[in-house]
Amino acid sequence: MTTADLTSAELATYIDHTALKAETSAEDIRRIVAEALQANVKSVCVNPRWVPTVAQALEGSDVLTCTVIGFPLGANSSAVKAFEARQAIADGADEVDMVIDVAAARAGDRQRLVEDIRAVAEAAHENGAAGQGGALLKVIVETALLDEDAIVLACEASVEAGADFVKTSTGFSTAGATAEHVALMRRTVGPEIGVKASGGVRTREDALAMIEAGATRIGASATLGILAGD
Repeated sequence: MTTADLTSAELATYIDHTALKAETSAEDIRRIVAEALQANVKSVCVNPRWVPTVAQALEGSDVLTCTVIGFPLGANSSAVKAFEARQAIADGADEVDMVIDVAAARAGDRQRLVEDIRAVAEAAHENGAAGQGGALLKVIVETALLDEDAIVLACEASVEAGADFVKTSTGFSTAGATAEHVALMRRTVGPEIGVKASGGVRTREDALAMIEAGATRIGASATLGILAGD
């Protein structure tokens, strides 16, 4: 079976249905949870403020609760990011998507990147693997702000630090995911680490191109249109 042959139900299992805008309301959260349950996506990804609400609403389903850490700039201290991750997991998050120290990546500071990511990885994993009291960690490298060497560095640091996934973008920077960057990230991390394409994925064609390039997860707010083939 080729990527183009994926059914809507199969494609849904790649998707983190996302609502991260500052103005997201309780009504918006109820709506996206209902959409996620209907489509049976992989997760609902929200800001930490909404994690308890989403986790409770998804309880008993196969849809996971995902949140963001150090979002959207990544400029918090490592200690704050680690605390935020622990709190989110205590509130019910199954997965946490952290933003790297972008300035460190641009400066080529591998040690700083590894230390920052490892602090959150240890917080996420300290009670076991995801589904066993811990959470899965995705590392957002914000590809739009990095050249190829810095993307490779950020991905290598993520693997060294114990991340489960690398992720292209917050969706709040100058650009989102590209198939070229997804392919570069996949070549860098190898087959064992997940790659999430996020930011600007709005159509089925967009999503399939990212999967073809090596993505194993898609972050999207346009989930229903993607699954409808729009």
